[in-house]
Amino acid sequence: MTKHIIVIGGGISGLAAAHRLTELSRAGPVELRVTLLEASDRLGGVIATERTGDLLLELGPDSYITDKPAALRLCERLGLTDRLIAPQHSTGLKLYTVHRGRLEPLPEGFLLMAPTRAGSVLRSPLFSLSAKLRMGLEPLIPRRSASGDESLASFVRRRLGREVLERVAQPLIGGIYASDPEHLSLAATMPRFPEMERRHGSVILGSRRAQKRRAQSTRETGARWSLFVSIDGGMEVLVRSIEEALEPDTVRLGESVRELSWNPDARRWRVATGRNGLEPRSGELEADAVICTLPAHAAANTLARLDSDLGNELKAIPFSSTATVNLAYRRSDVAHPLDGYGFVVPHVEGRKIMACTFSSVKYAGRAPDDVALLRCFVGGGLQPHLLDEPDESMEAQVHDDLRALLRISGEPILHRTTRYPDSMPQYNVGHLERVERITSKLKYLATLALAGKSYRGVGIADCIASGETAAETAVKSLTSWRAD
Repeated sequence: MTKHIIVIGGGISGLAAAHRLTELSRAGPVELRVTLLEASDRLGGVIATERTGDLLLELGPDSYITDKPAALRLCERLGLTDRLIAPQHSTGLKLYTVHRGRLEPLPEGFLLMAPTRAGSVLRSPLFSLSAKLRMGLEPLIPRRSASGDESLASFVRRRLGREVLERVAQPLIGGIYASDPEHLSLAATMPRFPEMERRHGSVILGSRRAQKRRAQSTRETGARWSLFVSIDGGMEVLVRSIEEALEPDTVRLGESVRELSWNPDARRWRVATGRNGLEPRSGELEADAVICTLPAHAAANTLARLDSDLGNELKAIPFSSTATVNLAYRRSDVAHPLDGYGFVVPHVEGRKIMACTFSSVKYAGRAPDDVALLRCFVGGGLQPHLLDEPDESMEAQVHDDLRALLRISGEPILHRTTRYPDSMPQYNVGHLERVERITSKLKYLATLALAGKSYRGVGIADCIASGETAAETAVKSLTSWRAD
């Protein structure tokens, strides 16, 4: 008997869930019909690529990480391996950071927050002499005696000092999560570092040993892929490839969920939908299982009627808003050599942008040689007010920052701003405990699964793994019930 599973949300998590369900149905042991409901008129969520003349703009993420294998394995199953591309010039290019109004290279050997090469740190102008001495004393700092979660800011200050927090950890790690490091959970975002402290008594020593193991593994096995990879036609190729791999009539765009209810006697879900203005009608669907990949705040609205405590826990996960601003300039108008992948901006610098990617340098095929294509990030947990600005004002402020930092003499020949309101979950201290409470609530709703970046990772690979795990959990729940 065919089982019907509804996936709510057409971002990368929902697409990964629907695709994995399709794979499981073809392989058995249960035949599935999958329906994916997406409220907007497009799939992919924050993944969006736009071609404008000779320019390829990434309006959202431009790559994914390969040391978390879910995204790479999905691309292999979709037949995209030949289209994967590594960053250009994988050696020799720098990552810059802003220091006193100028771009300075980040010292070689920094593992996110921990220095592993003393020489490069000693030569760097980023840190005062006292800060360098403080870093050198890190192996002598006692392990933390208290148990439980700790903020990123507290951990870095305690082990490495204030300047490492302000100049490196905040822009690098806080920027990934668009978060305030004073609230960001270390356990939920960077669990390797408290583990290094526990095992080695030092994050510097632990980081050095981790780098040696990684280098030895690369020498022994060979590294087929770089740490980051993209797709030659842009990241939206992944979205289109998943959509094409689904069964016909799986996807229903412009259809939102108005109400979700559970019939315990029939062991069936009732999903009331609306057409978001595309058509006047609304509809009802029944399903044997549901996978909800909406952001936690949206999932809370959908699930609160089923379990108010579950809804409250979901609603308690805060979100920040971000924007991506793509600007293109004539290469001759940019005095900076652009000999790097981009730069990050410490909050203490007082700039409008969080970070900038040199898109035309990072990956091939993004722009002709006579154009500098730059991709900037604005907003987040530390500067939410910037999202109140209209596009023209935001672009002007970003241009002002770029003009000062990259010594740009001309005006942009292209500008494109993309906003993502309430798009980035804030993994605040205690986040993992909240996720465990949410998971425990789901035990009483066995055929309901949650997926997405609200819970255990914000990257593309994390979201794909989350969606695929939810799909496997849903199928397992159906087969176990059938056995009963």
